[in-house]
Amino acid sequence: MICELQSEVSVHDSHASGFSAPFPPGYRASGVLLHVTSLPSRYGIGDVGPEAFAWVDRLAAAGQSWWQVLPLGPTGYGNSPYQALSSFAANPLVISPDQLAEDGLMGLDDIGDPSFPSGYVDFDRVIRFKNRVLDLAWKNFQNGFRQDLRPSFDKFCEEKAHLQKEPALFMALRDKFRETPFREWPAALARRDPKALENARRELAATMNRFLFGQFIVLRHWLILKEYANQRGVRLLGDLPLFVSPDSSDVWADPGLFLLDKDLRPAVEAGVPPDYFSAHGQLWGNPVYNWDQLRQTGYRWWINRLIARLEYLDAIRIDHFRAFESGWQVPAGSPTAQSGHWAPGPGGDFFEKVRRALGGLPLLAEDLGLITPAVTSLRDQFQLPGMRVLQFAFNGDPNNPHLPHHCIHNCVAYTGTHDNDTTLGWHNSLPDHERRNFWNYLQRSPGTSDEAVWELIRLALSSPAALAITPFQDLLVLDSSSRMNVPGKAVNQWGWRSPGDDMAISAAFNRLYELTNASGRLGRNSWESDRRVQEEKVR
Repeated sequence: MICELQSEVSVHDSHASGFSAPFPPGYRASGVLLHVTSLPSRYGIGDVGPEAFAWVDRLAAAGQSWWQVLPLGPTGYGNSPYQALSSFAANPLVISPDQLAEDGLMGLDDIGDPSFPSGYVDFDRVIRFKNRVLDLAWKNFQNGFRQDLRPSFDKFCEEKAHLQKEPALFMALRDKFRETPFREWPAALARRDPKALENARRELAATMNRFLFGQFIVLRHWLILKEYANQRGVRLLGDLPLFVSPDSSDVWADPGLFLLDKDLRPAVEAGVPPDYFSAHGQLWGNPVYNWDQLRQTGYRWWINRLIARLEYLDAIRIDHFRAFESGWQVPAGSPTAQSGHWAPGPGGDFFEKVRRALGGLPLLAEDLGLITPAVTSLRDQFQLPGMRVLQFAFNGDPNNPHLPHHCIHNCVAYTGTHDNDTTLGWHNSLPDHERRNFWNYLQRSPGTSDEAVWELIRLALSSPAALAITPFQDLLVLDSSSRMNVPGKAVNQWGWRSPGDDMAISAAFNRLYELTNASGRLGRNSWESDRRVQEEKVR
């Protein structure tokens, strides 16, 4: 029998305590962007095992206060963390075999010494391997291994029911129907006939329990990692996609929260008009929210979504923030995003409800792209830190907000993001006039591309921004082949992994420590403790 799953939703503010925007006056800190899947590991993909703890140690030793990761949901098509199969589940691919062995749930001898390529994630092979590892741990758990964890697992099933029940059934059905989109399942299941769902829960109880066990394990390990990082003064900054995948447990379980057609497909699709990244705009294929329906529920689905992530993150970057003011909607079936139009989002009403439910707003706003005064006003109304990306700064416009000296305090300065080229690749591909602008801004003669990378890092760290984030690829001065993502490209993305050159990594972190110290960002490793200091000064 699958554990009984309660339906009551409990919204509370404990996770948000002490982490409300804005950054307090005088706060200066820095961090590094590296997705957990990019960490070194002999298991083909980064995970929450020993290398993650070693990574935290490196950050702490270099005086870094933040580790930024990409979205943490289970990935589907294209292995994109921005197209998760569930907004509430975690990615089981980051479960660590080493941690499972440490837990006494399996022996490493049982899985042998797997051989995976270095430098990138072979997702197909990794998925098969991690499924085998989880199957083994689950079988051992059922056979009596670590029965002292049974009460904790039962408690997890009970307390997380409102978040995990639908993803568990969705993933079990998806497995049964060989990963076909839910719209192609038998109509009674696709349209959630109560009797069909009841029968499916009975039939697939074992598969659902195995999924819940995986969620229990990965979240347990994430919480251990978070506590370890926090104790060393390192906070975890996560990333939340605004939209959800069209083939996800979110759309299947709550179709009324999205604008769908009669066939349960998106009636309109989310995207952006032509911008820096694409001359034709970007057509993402994600369904658009039915904001009127969400408003009637007090945005409960969204609040639950944030709480689920804040359990094991200290703050969240909200991707595509501008759509809360108005979003680009494209008629379904359009070949490009150019035929779209702007449609109003929920505005300030949403953030008022979220702040009340969470007891604060532990959020950063991704406010890139075509940003209007209305979007800026919404961001500033709630004092949410925005973003500045220095790779965008040197087009010759003296009023460019991404120029380092134009960074305001309540923002996060980046050399680049996961969607940008590496800074080495950026400098190598700059038009001549922008390259001249960059070196003229530094008031020095042009140097090498390697020098340009560290100069941009220095500019970010020395800027007025409260927080400066550097992608790990930039610390290692890696070229365009080490990009995490090329926007608009659907395949062969998200697989980059850190090289194992410990000497180069140590040298990079030593240099980062020196710049962090010189820019006054060293040793201020706690957002909430710094806020308390400021509040004491006010009193």
